[in-house]
Amino acid sequence: MTAAEDAKERRQTPPKMTSDPVDPYIFTSDSLPSDPRFMPPLTNGLLGWRVFDPIMHMGGVYNGEGGTCHRGNIPCPLAVQMKMAEDGRHTYKLDMHSGVFSHSVVTPGFEAAQVLYAHRQQTNLLVMEVLLKRSETSTEPITIQLESSFKPQSDDIVFQKAPDFEGGRHIFGQTISSEVPGGIRPFVHLIWTPITSTLTLPPDQSQSSWVFLVAVAGSDESVRLCYEAGLGLIDTGDLRPSHLRSWAELWKGSSIEVEGAESLNRALIGCMFYLLSSFSSLREGANAPLEFGGVSPGGLSNGNKEEDYHGHVFWDQDTWMYPSVALFCPRLARAVLEYRAGTMEGARANAQQMGYEGLKFAWESAVTGRDVCPEDIYAEQELHINGDVVLAFQQYFYLTQDLEMFREGRGSEVVWGVADYWVSRVTWDPTEQQYHIKGVIPPDEYHFTVDNSVFTNAVAQRSLQFAVELSGLLGHTPPPAWQDVADKIKIPFDPELKYHPEFDGYTQGSGVKQADVVLLGYPLDMSMTPEVRRNDLEAYEAVTDLLGPAMTWGMFALGWLELGDAERAQKLLQKCFKNIQKPFQVWSESADGSGCVNFLTGMGGFLQAVLFGYTGFRVQKEHLAFAPLLPQEVDALSVKGVSYLGNKMDWLIKSVEVSVSVRKPAEESGSQEPSALQVVLNTGTTIPLIPGQSVIFPRQPGQIRKVNSGSYCRPL
Repeated sequence: MTAAEDAKERRQTPPKMTSDPVDPYIFTSDSLPSDPRFMPPLTNGLLGWRVFDPIMHMGGVYNGEGGTCHRGNIPCPLAVQMKMAEDGRHTYKLDMHSGVFSHSVVTPGFEAAQVLYAHRQQTNLLVMEVLLKRSETSTEPITIQLESSFKPQSDDIVFQKAPDFEGGRHIFGQTISSEVPGGIRPFVHLIWTPITSTLTLPPDQSQSSWVFLVAVAGSDESVRLCYEAGLGLIDTGDLRPSHLRSWAELWKGSSIEVEGAESLNRALIGCMFYLLSSFSSLREGANAPLEFGGVSPGGLSNGNKEEDYHGHVFWDQDTWMYPSVALFCPRLARAVLEYRAGTMEGARANAQQMGYEGLKFAWESAVTGRDVCPEDIYAEQELHINGDVVLAFQQYFYLTQDLEMFREGRGSEVVWGVADYWVSRVTWDPTEQQYHIKGVIPPDEYHFTVDNSVFTNAVAQRSLQFAVELSGLLGHTPPPAWQDVADKIKIPFDPELKYHPEFDGYTQGSGVKQADVVLLGYPLDMSMTPEVRRNDLEAYEAVTDLLGPAMTWGMFALGWLELGDAERAQKLLQKCFKNIQKPFQVWSESADGSGCVNFLTGMGGFLQAVLFGYTGFRVQKEHLAFAPLLPQEVDALSVKGVSYLGNKMDWLIKSVEVSVSVRKPAEESGSQEPSALQVVLNTGTTIPLIPGQSVIFPRQPGQIRKVNSGSYCRPL
């Protein structure tokens, strides 16, 4: 037997051939989507692939200079579909418990199953398993075809052959052009198990399985190590089990479900699954160090040239996707911050190019941090990205109190560099006695070159305030200008109509593209009366484009939940369901199916509407606030794995009561020493949270606070 045959014949636990139709984590269909864009993506934070597609992507691998920069297309050897002569019942299943996609066929004579997954633990691996199992009456050889669309070539990478390794084919290449002149052009190495055009189950066998690996890495040494690791896991029978354990651990630490609203529950699970799939961080013992490359609106599976925003990273990552992940998984959240810190030199160059100080984070970022937006006006005017980035750092700090990220992790350089930028960017208006930011594009991209975008100015103010706060914590003396600009920056407000105009000169009733002013209440948490909050919501809800990006309605829903109108919120949240494409819960940017696909931005907005809306969670400087409110169609909300100050909390919210429990520290693998916590209700009642014990109280607003003295009282 040759090495290739030996690798192909290695056995793995056979895939299950049945599915549970009532399991909300499992999505099945007897046919594939008519539009291949809505095939399910399989990603693990490093590799991204749309099922059966001949192209995959790797985080941080881009081709093209400047505005032509896009994800580099990498050929995928697993672009294979099972075919057979016999008629049979086909079932396509995406199991979100485990990140596994399967295609199974049942015929009178046999069953066949093809299983695909992006390995969650060994993130440089994609895996395909095939199982053939004969029925009791079958005695003939059983043969299926594996129809492949794989070609070992790319328009973005010049590949060449390398010697086979451990029975696997090996090619490698380098991207054609760098992101910036003279910049790095990354190498890509692939080793994969050869896939024959047919597989046969001999007459003397009742069943057999085959495993095919694809290893992708940036060097010859790394790809060999990854492929060897995959072969070792096959030999020990731990290839899929190790993947399943990683997903089980992830779900244990981060889940959100509702009772009584099946469609909503499945939508939430789908959003969590695709978002968690897109994030990853450095892991000890990894065969190839993983440098997280950020999250683009369409995720790693998308981003070809002229599609899905080229795979660039926008504010979408920091504002729309990050908050929910940060609330559950500080380790994954930190990877986002490290990505931004790693692009600081590019951000500094962006600011200098425009004649300003400090850091100007790219509106569209890839690897270097230089702006790769194809249209200069967005790069020059969509400045709120700077405040969005700092807000993510601030949320992380309030959730974790992890000052090391700001001392050694360069977080302070990010925050202070952005503060320096704002100070250099504002102009003083002697008539109004306020600082102005002129010539910007607000989040509502239907308006250009406006002055004093209320969201831009407000997020700038918040980032300046945090820069001053962080300085005090780190013993740094802040420039007086930081506080001065924060105190005196203009926040447009109409005292007669009692609402916030979107920018100077905005006419009430003018159409807007997406959530903008409504973001003042959340996530910026700007102080305003309920009347003003309501006026903002009503003014902009009426004029927001119905075909605008999917995340918008979640923010309106969240605003109405703040004001206690759960039913109006629910009607707005229902609009988001038009963006969910069946059967695999893949979101489109627009309700008509157009725009970016696997639109993680929309999923993030939808998820926040429930995770921060139904619970009322607000991440504050000294506490985690809550104000639970459920719509009538939801009987209960379960949120498991909320991370706060080193603790993991599980919440169960019902119409009349709330249950909270803190997990015992021994159950968690994190290294942060947990702080003792207590519930402080707005009525004045204080309830200590003892690890391993649940507390129940009437549904009402309150806070989770650190106990300032003493430590946990552990029961004997």
